Amino acid sequence: MASNDPGLAQLAANAEDPTKCAIEEEKDGALVEEERPVAPDQLGEKYSTSKWEIWSWYSYYIGNNGLTLFNFAPTAAQNLVYQRAVEVGGPNNDSLYFAGANRTINSIILLCNGISFAIQIVVFLILGSYADFGSFRPTILIVLSIIAWGLGFGWLGVHTVDNWQIGLGMYIVGLIAYQLCLTYWTAAFPGLARNTLELRDKAKEFEAGEISREQYDFADSMKRNELSNVAFYVQSMGEIVILAVIVGIMFGVNVNASQANNNWGLSVLIAFATGVWLLLAIPWFILEKRRPGQDPGMNIVLAGFWQLRRAVTQIWQLKQSLAYLIGYFLLGDSLNTTVTVIATLQNEIVAYNTLQLTYLLIVGIAAQALGIFTYWNIQKRYRLSTKTMFNVVAVGIIVLDGWGMIGCWTSEFGFKNAWEAWLYQAFYGLFVCPWYSYSQIMISEVTPRGKEFLFFSLFSIVGKTSSFIGPLVSSAIIDAAGGDPNANSTPFYFLFALSCVSFIFLLSFVDVKKSRIEQEGFLDRERVAKKKISGGSSESF
Repeated sequence: MASNDPGLAQLAANAEDPTKCAIEEEKDGALVEEERPVAPDQLGEKYSTSKWEIWSWYSYYIGNNGLTLFNFAPTAAQNLVYQRAVEVGGPNNDSLYFAGANRTINSIILLCNGISFAIQIVVFLILGSYADFGSFRPTILIVLSIIAWGLGFGWLGVHTVDNWQIGLGMYIVGLIAYQLCLTYWTAAFPGLARNTLELRDKAKEFEAGEISREQYDFADSMKRNELSNVAFYVQSMGEIVILAVIVGIMFGVNVNASQANNNWGLSVLIAFATGVWLLLAIPWFILEKRRPGQDPGMNIVLAGFWQLRRAVTQIWQLKQSLAYLIGYFLLGDSLNTTVTVIATLQNEIVAYNTLQLTYLLIVGIAAQALGIFTYWNIQKRYRLSTKTMFNVVAVGIIVLDGWGMIGCWTSEFGFKNAWEAWLYQAFYGLFVCPWYSYSQIMISEVTPRGKEFLFFSLFSIVGKTSSFIGPLVSSAIIDAAGGDPNANSTPFYFLFALSCVSFIFLLSFVDVKKSRIEQEGFLDRERVAKKKISGGSSESF
């Protein structure tokens, strides 16, 4: 582990702005010292964010677009489960004995989703408690990426019905690997933004007294919004190109010729997308600057436990962070489960046809690119806050659940038709997908400086816990509906209500300006606690 840079303390803002002495010459020629504030976040010149480093960060996201372990791998797993159900019970059978009970296909997929997210909680706790120390953080992402690539290529050996249980296992582990990679890639963007030339110039203006701390913080926020939103837009455009190539591959494999060809086609495209991810990740692994993390202030082994314990037990001091954590849990629960429920319904509508699913994805990704481009340009033009944009996205989620709830009352609408699958992809891309950018930016808004990896891990745990609870509740609702012909739509009652409650809570109780004040106080108290420990205090970790 590399030693920490001496300037590390500047990663965290003090409860009051730190000051430095500047030499000023008065009119009579006497020299006096003047106290001036020091801008937070600034490291040495060698850690300045370059244009190529930013684009390599974008490049990784183009590769880790979700096509591998988040989109097509779950489809491949569900496809094999469906074929197994037909094999044992005939073409009208939609249930299998799994995990100690007879369950519908949708119930099995939701249960596997919940199991996957439950495991992620443990992994995030272990990695997140140490990832903000030292400069080894890039190594975490490299190792996780290698594991994910192995799983992606492994699907080439899993494409027959007798491997349906292996497919479910790879689905569970694949979601874990994908989410870990995405989280620790995302956690890097506040550091990137705060070391750009633009923020360095703003830091100089702040230290010279030309702009206020509030103006400096707004510039910081807008830069984080820019990097996150542009990354999402660039990723969307790159994914369209990848999907276009995949269409050609599907014709080459002739997926419509037979069920076996379709199975093989799913495995081939997962492997192809994995190969693209591998190639596009290399620039980031080479160009990322290993910026120093926090000074542990104690034995590194104890420091991880101490930091985790303090974050969990002292988060009540961060009232705005806690409020967003609760709202993020509730709204994330609704959205994650909504996407899973709609995906299972969509897969049934198109009969797991790989080519049809790819066309749907192209429409969704194109709409996603247009949506995030529009949202960011509106925000930039009118200088809107992150929370304002986040609230608009939340309304889109409510509308989506409301439409799904229609399917509880009728067989004519509510994700029951092919045209609805196309409409869903367009609406989801335009109005809901910006959630994946703005929810992460909101996390950075309520995260104490220098603790990005820990807090992104904690928020990911909350997000995964919500994804663990939501699918299990929805699975139980479907099972309880029994012979109801609209049983697969019944979770939307729960999801619509949850989305509305979440939106009202976030709108009412989260204040980003108050959060910044609370974060500074939290960091100041932590510095005092560490000094007591290093000074031989009896305070335990």
